Amino acid sequence: MQIGNKIFDTAKHTAIMAILNVTPDSFSDGGSYKSMDDVRHRVQQMIKEGAEIIDIGGESTRPGHVQISDDEEIARVVPVVECLKREFDIPLSVDTYKSAVAKEAIGAGCDLINDIWGLQWDSKMAGLISESGVACCLMHNRKEADYQDFLLDCMQDMKKIIQTAKQAGIADDKIILDPGVGFGKTLEQNLLVMKNLERFNDFGYPVLLGTSRKSMIGLTLDLPVDQRVEGTLVTSVWAVQAHNGFVRVHDVAANYRAIRMAEAIRDVR
Repeated sequence: MQIGNKIFDTAKHTAIMAILNVTPDSFSDGGSYKSMDDVRHRVQQMIKEGAEIIDIGGESTRPGHVQISDDEEIARVVPVVECLKREFDIPLSVDTYKSAVAKEAIGAGCDLINDIWGLQWDSKMAGLISESGVACCLMHNRKEADYQDFLLDCMQDMKKIIQTAKQAGIADDKIILDPGVGFGKTLEQNLLVMKNLERFNDFGYPVLLGTSRKSMIGLTLDLPVDQRVEGTLVTSVWAVQAHNGFVRVHDVAANYRAIRMAEAIRDVR
């Protein structure tokens, strides 16, 4: 698929979407960047380490986060998009579920909207993405981890997300699906998603896995946020085995090396 000016061979390669949180309160790296120079330096570093997309977040989506206004999120995100678009030749994603924020981000040059509510939160989001022609990543999410048959219900929810996208006219080659590890799921349900990653390929769209430093890893290994790199690497290798097209991570260099090694083993003839 094409995102911005870059073609991604999602059937053969798992590309890294690198996380850039320009927030004061993200669960893992909130408040890391005090100036635009800090942002530029970090992005330059991530590109050197193997990042192929930069995902910019202006509002924390950690459990218990406080929702901020559209204007505040726009003020955090848009200057970063404009700066990075001028200085780097890499596709830019903006992590937002709000159409007003997405509209301004697209106007500033972002190439992908990463919607943690899969077009289900803001009724204007699907039409905006369709009209703009940018790519989108649509994540599975629920307000509560309340399911009758967990995997079946997830698949039905994904079908609804895809139907919303199709009805709005979003092209098939602009859609990425995210099974939503860490959102609206218990620890056991998150692990079931991991075990069944390949099933999400059945929809025919590239899959993005976002597990970096998340509570699934912390609870399983009984480790704090800053000690979850190895657990994240295991999930990235699992994503390669499942032929996922993308992983969204904080620690770019380590994940890049793990992915390259996993792909070499998987693809040897």
